[in-house]
Amino acid sequence: MRFNEGGKLRGATADKANVTWYYDPLPTNCVADWVCPAGTGAGYPEFAYRNGPEYGYKNLAVFYQACSFDCLFCQNWHYRDLALQESKVTAATLADAVDEQTSCICYFGGDPTPQLPHSIRSSRLALHKNQGRILRICWETNGSMHPALLKQAAEIALNSGGCIKFDLKAWDEGLHIALCGLSNKRTLENFQLLAEYSHKRPSPPFLVASTLLVPGYVDKQEVSQIAEFISSLNPDIPYSLLAFSPQFMMRDLPTTSRRHAEECLAAAKAQGLTRVRVGNVHLLGDKY
Repeated sequence: MRFNEGGKLRGATADKANVTWYYDPLPTNCVADWVCPAGTGAGYPEFAYRNGPEYGYKNLAVFYQACSFDCLFCQNWHYRDLALQESKVTAATLADAVDEQTSCICYFGGDPTPQLPHSIRSSRLALHKNQGRILRICWETNGSMHPALLKQAAEIALNSGGCIKFDLKAWDEGLHIALCGLSNKRTLENFQLLAEYSHKRPSPPFLVASTLLVPGYVDKQEVSQIAEFISSLNPDIPYSLLAFSPQFMMRDLPTTSRRHAEECLAAAKAQGLTRVRVGNVHLLGDKY
């Protein structure tokens, strides 16, 4: 990826970004699908069209072709090839992609962080054009953005019925640097900042956390410490433990075993969290 001296992705501004998008029928395979309005009807009728899964509606899935981390186990590493192509997608173009059957927008990637001003501007334009109806705005991120920008995104998600999903990749800073190339201090500070918002709107959940269970690295001890941190802020914050699939620089690792997942699930629950689950169970290896 190409960055300027200020660390900003070249060619990316609040008005344009390196991004692609597609429509995903609801309910979709989202980290928060088990607690969000699209999958459960949570927040109906203020934030959901149905008192249950939003069949017949769709999500505008917005994929940013950049990232502020360099994870060895990246699950969406293919964006690196697309990121070499100069993109000229404007915020207005993205906002215009929202039609009457679109009930939510989810920004992910890569990660929205390097181009967060673009997603904020796109969201404001989309909400303005769709006043008077439900349109939830969500972000899925590693949480390393500047707090001032995060606060802007938080207000948008909070008021629209959307959520912000943080991927807490590891607890130990040394391990996080080894796996992701960067400290997790900013991520943890930002998660703590958002936990204050989570009390303002308990339903549907505003803040959701997830952790990828990387065999040999992210074990029950790491998960227990992450869960203790989350629980100290708000024990009702939903926490998803995700099964690992060999990708990118860690293709030689096995998938997460069922025993690994069960041990981590028990460790998270032992810290007092009220909503924890294992996601991507179809990827779990049969071997214990």
